[in-house]
Amino acid sequence: LMKKEESEKKYLICNVDEGDPGAYMNRNEMESDPHMLLEGMLIAAYVTGADEGIIYVRAEYPLAVERLSRAIQDAYANNLLGDDILGANMRFNLQVVEGAGAFVCGEETALIASLEGRAGRPRSKPPFPSQKGYLGYPTTINNLETWCNIPLIIGKGSDWFMRYGIPSSPGTKVFSLVGKVKHTGLVELPLGEKLTTLVYEAGGGSVSKTKRIKAVQSGGPSGGCIPSHLFDKSIDYESLAALGSIMGSGGMVVMDNDNCMVDSARYFVEFTTKESCGNCTPCREGLSQVLSILDRITKGEGRKEDLVMLETLGAHISDTAMCGLG
Repeated sequence: LMKKEESEKKYLICNVDEGDPGAYMNRNEMESDPHMLLEGMLIAAYVTGADEGIIYVRAEYPLAVERLSRAIQDAYANNLLGDDILGANMRFNLQVVEGAGAFVCGEETALIASLEGRAGRPRSKPPFPSQKGYLGYPTTINNLETWCNIPLIIGKGSDWFMRYGIPSSPGTKVFSLVGKVKHTGLVELPLGEKLTTLVYEAGGGSVSKTKRIKAVQSGGPSGGCIPSHLFDKSIDYESLAALGSIMGSGGMVVMDNDNCMVDSARYFVEFTTKESCGNCTPCREGLSQVLSILDRITKGEGRKEDLVMLETLGAHISDTAMCGLG
């Protein structure tokens, strides 16, 4: 789409607003190999005709910003960025922008609004960013892992990439495994692997000999909790959605018997309520109502009809909210 758009200017944006609690996959990549990101964006700029790029990074990642900025300086010094790249009649300039830490800016149109100096609030689509994005120009936004996959696919070929994962979700994914497991940290697995592989093989199982794992929360605050009897399901975008969760940025929080699921639900709803931009009524008003009901339940004042109301509110908010936060 970007290549077909006729415009005097085109933009590429890398979304590194890694807002999920406990997720730090993108930070690790920027701190260890920022040149992979630059190479991926350069290839995309060559293909789409984009001449400006922006990397939107969480301000809470000072070391990542420092190393990324150094990598960009080195690229300019070696004529890999600038107005005449390697004599190929190609122009591409790249800058780093530190975000203000708003969770909703993980949504592409809210991120664009933040870059433009406005409040980070999503807008309805169409027009899509590839038609009218940053400053009104055609814009392509992808997250860091997508940009970093481009050099590998170009270098090794699509057949090599398709060997990993499953047809509907090819390749690998880096997960941030935290919570009640022996081995917390970053785990890279082919998409399509089972949750049991992630939790019991990579994670080593329960951190306690007397406690059993009962759920994994995937996709951050906007995701969902997957009970242990469903751990034989595969980890891919479609399967997680069918379970009522999402992939998100790849955060996986493991919970055991000590975790109260009502308290967990209340914690994540409180987070999304605070992080809601307030732009649309379903999210702004609906989440406040959900939080007040969960507050009452955690105080021992729950009523049977609360469960029906929570299901009704949840369905209405998720179906009608302007972005994925709701």
